[in-house]
Amino acid sequence: MADFPVPAPGAAAGDPPVSAALLAYALFGAAAVVALVSSGFPAVAPLMGLVGIAGLIVAYVKRGDAQGTWVASHFTWLIRTFWYSLLWGAIGAVFAVTIVGLIVAIPIWAVASIWVIYRVIRGYLLFKDSKPIPGA
Repeated sequence: MADFPVPAPGAAAGDPPVSAALLAYALFGAAAVVALVSSGFPAVAPLMGLVGIAGLIVAYVKRGDAQGTWVASHFTWLIRTFWYSLLWGAIGAVFAVTIVGLIVAIPIWAVASIWVIYRVIRGYLLFKDSKPIPGA
């Protein structure tokens, strides 16, 4: 006899995982703020702390549940935000250990941090209006 998955109580089949997306936005936002408050501009990627990684895990785990809904673009947006943040943080770190040093690395990290905050705010503003991210 085949077992079929039973939807959670109170959730209709096909409902987008709105709560999980809201949690991911909250974790990403908290990670960006913590990174900025703790040490000015972070020395690596703004979302590399445990809170940012937790947001990434939520986004990856719930992305499959969101397929075909307006929430799917938000998970893609957040996942890309994390990985590009990590890329720019690593590029800054490479500059920090070379002859050019912190003169180039600090502006890279500063711009990456501001970019992350922009993406979290922009995504959340569309999210609260139940709109997908255009082009994501």
